Amino acid sequence: MGNWSNVDYPVMERFFTVQGEGSHTGTAAWFIRLGGCDVGCAWCDVKDSWDVNAHPRVSCETLVQEAKESGAPICVVTGGEPAMHQLGPLTAALQEAGIRTHIETSGAHALTGQWDWVTLSPKRFKAARQDVFPLADELKVIVVNRQDLQWGEDHAASLKADAQLFLQPEWDRKDKVLPYIMEHLQVNPRWRISLQMHKYIGLP
Repeated sequence: MGNWSNVDYPVMERFFTVQGEGSHTGTAAWFIRLGGCDVGCAWCDVKDSWDVNAHPRVSCETLVQEAKESGAPICVVTGGEPAMHQLGPLTAALQEAGIRTHIETSGAHALTGQWDWVTLSPKRFKAARQDVFPLADELKVIVVNRQDLQWGEDHAASLKADAQLFLQPEWDRKDKVLPYIMEHLQVNPRWRISLQMHKYIGLP
């Protein structure tokens, strides 16, 4: 047992599913959704996660044991905004258990812990920290309107050269924004579309 025996986190939910977005789409995954977010996206589909005090605290030991029992090769830590929390103990325990660690973050807080994959999804509501950009393995830009395309390009310029780039239509606007995402891909083929596959097939 490492130094995480007395560590706990506010947890909204945890569940087995597949990663429905980005580079690892279709991969079996155990999700841990932590409570707490100070970014406040108007179109957020998990607003219940925002209040950090609204969720029970679960021990790091329990979270890792559940992840092991799920059989999933990766554990995705999301939120809310998971980087609000000190995640070093959780990632250390997951990796010691042989589970790959993935995080989905807006970049609004300094990143703690050791991550096998970092998804940076910056939001207009609170700027991403510049020290998070070099750590990102993929950039996921939620597209609400045409202006988000250039906004995404501006953020991509701060990433490492091999970072993967995704444009993801905001779920309720996908029919409207897909045509100009396709136009953008035609002249900027480094980008790919992320389509939230889990929602299409009815998974959490």
